[in-house]
Amino acid sequence: MGSASVLKRAQALLRIRNQLARECLAELLAVFVLILITLSGSAQMVTSFGTRGSLLTAYLAGALAVMVAIYMAGGVSGAHLNPAFSLSMCLLEQFPWWKFPVFVAMQTLGSFIAAGATYALYYDAIWHYSNGTLTTSGPRETASIFATYPSDYLSLANGFLDQVIGTGLLILGILAIMDTRNKGVPKGLEPVVVALLVFSIEISMGSNCGCPINPARDFGPRLFTYVAGWGAEVFRWVEGRGRGGRWQ
Repeated sequence: MGSASVLKRAQALLRIRNQLARECLAELLAVFVLILITLSGSAQMVTSFGTRGSLLTAYLAGALAVMVAIYMAGGVSGAHLNPAFSLSMCLLEQFPWWKFPVFVAMQTLGSFIAAGATYALYYDAIWHYSNGTLTTSGPRETASIFATYPSDYLSLANGFLDQVIGTGLLILGILAIMDTRNKGVPKGLEPVVVALLVFSIEISMGSNCGCPINPARDFGPRLFTYVAGWGAEVFRWVEGRGRGGRWQ
């Protein structure tokens, strides 16, 4: 009885009553989980030389991570998880503009922290695979574990079009799933359907740029690699360099 009373008091003290704070923490936690699973799938594939994962398993990990993240935050913040989706909600007048920069900040912070957690989790593997050098190009580059980079053949214009189409399709698909006037998804299975949507986009449009259809998913980890020692090259574009074209 005494321990139960102490637990209830602790819960009362830790309970967050401010709605905005709850929404921010929900976005932060959900994006953290989303990016941690996504990047870990990529790290496992790359550092094992493809023996313990492939592009298909990495894409599947990312799609399932979306499902888990939506289940985690959907009832609190709506599980935006993506600045592009938050922007779309603002344009459709379904989300207040003043919340937009707050959500984007939380989404970016969550992805940045997740990149750090992935780096810590695969620290030994990354340094072993890279032969002790953190590079953005060459056969042992590891920057692509964290952020997405264009393929050798891709031009800047084609890369821009790739992202517009991929992200646009994602938003259009989510809006269709959410629209109650359409043939409804069974209640509670919406995250599963969104995950399937993400997976279909990844396996059909991932070859050009790696399918970075979430700006926070790409920018937060890219910023982490800059801070962690990969250098400013992670923000620069160069065609035909390394495993794919690189940002130089």
